[in-house]
Amino acid sequence: MTDRGLTDDERWTIALAKDRRFDGRFLTGVHSTGIYCRPSCPARPPKRENVRFYAGVAEAEAAGLRACKRCAPGQQSNEEAAVLAALDEIRHATEAAPTLEELAQLTGYSAAHFQRLFKRSTGLSPAAYARALREERARDALSQGETVTGAIYDAGYAAPSRFYEAAGEKLGMAPSAWVNGGRGVTIHWAVVATSLGAMLVAATDKGVCRLSFNEGERELARRFPNAGLIEGGEAFEVLLAEVVASVEQPGDFAHIPLDVKGTAFQEACWKALRAIPPGETRTYAEIAAAAGNPGAVRAAGSANARNNVAVLIPCHRVIRTGGDLGGYAYGLDIKRELLKREAK
Repeated sequence: MTDRGLTDDERWTIALAKDRRFDGRFLTGVHSTGIYCRPSCPARPPKRENVRFYAGVAEAEAAGLRACKRCAPGQQSNEEAAVLAALDEIRHATEAAPTLEELAQLTGYSAAHFQRLFKRSTGLSPAAYARALREERARDALSQGETVTGAIYDAGYAAPSRFYEAAGEKLGMAPSAWVNGGRGVTIHWAVVATSLGAMLVAATDKGVCRLSFNEGERELARRFPNAGLIEGGEAFEVLLAEVVASVEQPGDFAHIPLDVKGTAFQEACWKALRAIPPGETRTYAEIAAAAGNPGAVRAAGSANARNNVAVLIPCHRVIRTGGDLGGYAYGLDIKRELLKREAK
């Protein structure tokens, strides 16, 4: 048996992406060659019909397979176990997150070497992983209506000042905006006519916080009832022109600043969406895998639905497995037109 949290289709997607983060969770057995590999093996992908997945070395070898000499699937198990032990230590820390030196001592590696191992497996340093975990816990608590102070302490911050210090610049709006409807925040906005219909664009001083079709001030005020809403503005008009151009002539709009917020997984999904080249599409399963959790296909769909910035975070580039367009908040006609323009 392989990891119950993943389907074989998800494992295949991971193997095609050669994603190191899933080394140690399963092995890819290639029965046409008689070898088994790590998910990240750099060898050319085999044909899907020749592949079976296994939980570990013993299971793969019981099926008559031998270890790949290129990726050496059995030789780095100690390193994988060290990273898993560190992840468990960080997740279950009741107060301050363990230091790099403490994790290195726990796993038996030097601090510098373990830092490299951890970052190679997760994409983050241990300290960055711990910060992201605390922020996600705080955001989840705030989204459920808890008080700001309670959510901060429950997430593992030693004091509210630590949360604001760590998250202030990243979050755009003050953290209390999640439960206070944007109190203390100024949002400039406009509704403009485009070839796709009336488009609402709204931005804080950090970047675009809302882009939608067939909405206006009433809908914006419902989302941010306590924010200061100002129609237009000189600096905003410059940003607005760039946004309109990105919709009328789809291309590279990575330079346009955004002010969006979500859980760590949602933001990872949005980052994966922005990485899809114009003219290409991805499935929900591929987005979930790119966000680091191939089993969370439904959650990836939910992250798409919670995207507040249409086009700039191109959720229209996501389709269902099999090629069906799936849904779109502003109607399939707009989705088809955006894909058609980008294909050119």
